[in-house]
Amino acid sequence: MKPTVISPLPSGGGALQNRRRPLLVKKFGGTSVANIERIRNIARIALASQREGNDVVVVVSAMAGETDRLLKLAHQMHPLPDSREMDVLASTGEQVSVALTALAIQAEGGRAFSLLGHQLPVITDSAFTRARIQRVEQGRLRRALAQGHIVVVAGFQGVDPENNITTLGRGGSDTTAVAVAAALKADVCEIYTDVDGVYTADPRVCPSGRKLSTIPYEEMLELASLGAKVLQVRSVEIAMKYEVPVHVRSTFSEEEGTRIVAREQVLEARKLTGLACERGQARVELLGVECSPEQVAEVTDLLAELNVSVDMFCHARCIQELTRTDISFTLPEGELLRARPHLEQLSKKLDVRVLRVSSDLAKVSLVGIGLRSDPGIAARLCRGLNQQGIPVSGLVVNELRVSCLVESRHADHAIRLLHDTFELVGESSVGELVASAPA
Repeated sequence: MKPTVISPLPSGGGALQNRRRPLLVKKFGGTSVANIERIRNIARIALASQREGNDVVVVVSAMAGETDRLLKLAHQMHPLPDSREMDVLASTGEQVSVALTALAIQAEGGRAFSLLGHQLPVITDSAFTRARIQRVEQGRLRRALAQGHIVVVAGFQGVDPENNITTLGRGGSDTTAVAVAAALKADVCEIYTDVDGVYTADPRVCPSGRKLSTIPYEEMLELASLGAKVLQVRSVEIAMKYEVPVHVRSTFSEEEGTRIVAREQVLEARKLTGLACERGQARVELLGVECSPEQVAEVTDLLAELNVSVDMFCHARCIQELTRTDISFTLPEGELLRARPHLEQLSKKLDVRVLRVSSDLAKVSLVGIGLRSDPGIAARLCRGLNQQGIPVSGLVVNELRVSCLVESRHADHAIRLLHDTFELVGESSVGELVASAPA
């Protein structure tokens, strides 16, 4: 694969030779490290970039399927395994990957060594299985780079202030890579995966989906939070906050991928960017809650205490009883098992008339710019789906997205239908980088 090379801009008077070497962070996902030959390919990519004059940090995930295998073992041992021990177990997948990758680089004639999350260290909070990064120590990394090493960092894992191993949630290697890039002020963070960029819709579901050449952080954040699997949402949050240039590209192709950039670097951006679908959703409805701010606050406080990520939250007065209100929200089905007993207990406390739970749903979302100011978009979405016999519920509209709930069995059809309805096949990019944008 042709390496990405970032050449420092000359500043005259021989200053070029005094400038630091460009620094690249390269993250490789599970499919990229699925077997020995693919790991050797990673080694060649990293070495080619280093030989072109770049300092290189490689972040790797566990080998494809390994994390699922480990989590399955935990559930075979205990139906509700302790989250701390789950992190100890799940983190071992990356330990294998970093060691093999470092060995592969050495076998190709390079200098490399691996670092686990606690060795770097990546300091996190203590929210096991979904920890958040507090800081990344740079000293060891910078010393190794200055000595000519390629440093191979374990993604997905960190260590809390009590020296407990933590993990960052599924897709957490993306977050590790962007956090390391932000800490080091890297010139670019390249996310290598099995797709060659960000598409207007998942091409495996919607063959007419088109690759975007660039996309602003804000739209990428919405797509990631609404089910697009290309990047973990927290990695996009960090990239946007610290203005980390991110390039999503394929491990198996030399093609340019999709660059995620600041909005001001995109010229003539399209209003509609793409579609995302988040399957495995459940909808919880608390019908007939006493109408007071305190009651609503108790529901939101419980969800915060459980650290449950909810969406499409709304409450409205009951038509039958004006002194009561209905509260509803969506959450992943995987979170429902943990949250349901607490919700049932709270429903009794609040004298809720009915607690209704609907599962096997999918959240389909159209992402773009200024969608709230164009009510015709939501109308076209609902009309298009209803005309095809796809019932829509739980519509939510804001500046960057229109989301609705459909039955999971209709999700793929809904994505293809909306992709054609809104003519997202018309262009291959959200916009072109302006001349002053970084390469």
